[in-house]
Amino acid sequence: MMQSYINKYTLLISCVVALLGTAACNSGDKAPDVSHIAMNVSLSRFDSALFTIDTNNIQPGLAKLHEAYPVFLPLYITDILNLGAYSDSNAAVQQQLHLFLTTPDFRQLEKAVSAKYGSHSTLKPELEQCFRYVKYYIPSFRPPRVVTFISGIANYGAITVDSILGIGLDMYMGEDFPPYAQIPDYPDYMVHRFAPQYITTNCMQVIQQQLYPPARKNGNLLEQMMEAGKQQYFLDKVLPETPDTIKLGYTKSQLDWCRENERMIWQFFVQNNLVYSSDWQQINHFIGDGPSTQGMPEGAPGKIANFVGWQIIKKYMSEHKDVTLQQLMESKEVTEIFKASKYRP
Repeated sequence: MMQSYINKYTLLISCVVALLGTAACNSGDKAPDVSHIAMNVSLSRFDSALFTIDTNNIQPGLAKLHEAYPVFLPLYITDILNLGAYSDSNAAVQQQLHLFLTTPDFRQLEKAVSAKYGSHSTLKPELEQCFRYVKYYIPSFRPPRVVTFISGIANYGAITVDSILGIGLDMYMGEDFPPYAQIPDYPDYMVHRFAPQYITTNCMQVIQQQLYPPARKNGNLLEQMMEAGKQQYFLDKVLPETPDTIKLGYTKSQLDWCRENERMIWQFFVQNNLVYSSDWQQINHFIGDGPSTQGMPEGAPGKIANFVGWQIIKKYMSEHKDVTLQQLMESKEVTEIFKASKYRP
């Protein structure tokens, strides 16, 4: 099953690293030395290979591409481009792909992506370092094959399927990339996050989701925020040099507000009988994406429950130093973890 991190569901605010300062510093203990862990990421430019197909003779090129990408190509055609069930002999698929490959806007998009993420891209070494940390904490981890693609700005940032990690590079061109402003479905707070510094965070999110699917996808608010907190703690460990603002998807001021008002946020959930609520509309109100959380004081960012879950997990791990990251991630008893954390901000 394909795990997908689609940017519209997570608030990731673009920021200049030089301005992050101490308020956006990294969480957790000193990172372990992972330099001894051998890692060589296989990174394939599916996006470039796709656009080398002879548009006057689609079928042979499609068949050749399928040989090189037997798992990813059908997924790309069917789920990402939404062209229908894949078959290199399907005339309708060939026709639609021909249209995609010959549309000037998409050809310009591919050129822009190639120019930005050419041979000098730091993506490969950055992913290798992330994978070293995952391997350190989860010894059974096998690094995926990395495949880059473009979706036509269809909001696929990172996906996993089987042993493949797909990265939609056209969703990381920087917030000032002109085509973003021409798409009304993307409000400003979303466009801010379409930047290179979020690639590794998005990738590690889908890796975590694939390794450790939530025990209950429709649990109560506490269970949902605890699952989100576990993911955030995972990111802290495998991205130790990435600022919290990037990993959480908050601006510096939003993160500051959460830290200053942590007690008030928790009291809000308790006093309004929300902690154990199973009302999905209520739950989504506090875990869903957005520039703010309506109903809470001004300054409260979206996904406010995710921040609380992160604090609970950090409190639990600080009280249970014998628990490894792997044990935490494998645990399905999130309510018991909450009780054991003795979280009282």
